[in-house]
Amino acid sequence: MARRVSCGSEELHVLAVDDSNVDRKVIERLLRISSCKVTAVESGSRALQYLGLDGEKNSVGFDGLKVNLIMTDYSMPGMTGYELLKKIKQKSSALREIPVVIMSSEKVLARIDRCLEEGAEEFLMKPVKLSDVKRLKSFILRGEADVHGEKQTQKRKLEEDPWSASPPLSSSTSSLSGNLSPSPPPSPSSTLQPLSKRTRL
Repeated sequence: MARRVSCGSEELHVLAVDDSNVDRKVIERLLRISSCKVTAVESGSRALQYLGLDGEKNSVGFDGLKVNLIMTDYSMPGMTGYELLKKIKQKSSALREIPVVIMSSEKVLARIDRCLEEGAEEFLMKPVKLSDVKRLKSFILRGEADVHGEKQTQKRKLEEDPWSASPPLSSSTSSLSGNLSPSPPPSPSSTLQPLSKRTRL
């Protein structure tokens, strides 16, 4: 059963997946200290149900909260963290952008490589430390700010310079000058005419 813990004023929402009740409590506590919202589930199938990827009409769904990060244990009965990662990255183009972090108490290099190649953001060794959570939070929030800032910059440029989509003036000038034939040299009379006007002034 999904259990949500709200803490602090930050908007970062983490879905924590672990079959161990003790490990879930540890992750919840670390995330709570880091001022995150936490939804904790005990299996990969429950995580898919919460995300709405189980194909059932009665799925729990997002419950109105955007998920910014998924942290899942690797070794779980029924569905491993690797299998959950594959389903998240393959089933939905909207959810595949959510960073997924795999946690494990076993340092198996082939397992780590496989998860990273499948799209995992990081592979953390248990026990997970507070410094790990803070680093992940900083990374996610920085990414959100970069995306938001880029959109705001593009909007400002469009408002300030509505002609930005037009081709540069230099290219128009060069193409225009290329179509003009060279002017013949001025005749002596045409050269003297402006000078006489200037003299009268």
